[in-house]
Amino acid sequence: MNNHIWHATLVAFTVMLSISTIGHARAHDHQHPELNSWYESLYSRKGPCCDGSDAKRIDDADWETKGGHYRARIDGEWVDVPNDAVVDGPNRAGRTMVWPYYLNGALVGVRCFMPGSMG
Repeated sequence: MNNHIWHATLVAFTVMLSISTIGHARAHDHQHPELNSWYESLYSRKGPCCDGSDAKRIDDADWETKGGHYRARIDGEWVDVPNDAVVDGPNRAGRTMVWPYYLNGALVGVRCFMPGSMG
């Protein structure tokens, strides 16, 4: 009997692991899988942007420059983007993206930010 429980637990764990892996593979933009390796290569001076969490795409009305720095509205709150969180290089996706990080469900800061084309 114990072998059957152990086997069922192992099968359930394997299925859950497979589902979570599939979710991460689609996390960037499942309509443009050709950009997956580009997303995975994105870094700011804070480190890699894609750690398995998805970037939030934000509308042009939800980001701005003020005093030479970026600001973004995340979860309805304006947040100053640290200079070291800005991703250098061209934005191949075109849309503004931000990678916020949370602690206990509360927004702590911005790990990466990539401005869009504002158009």
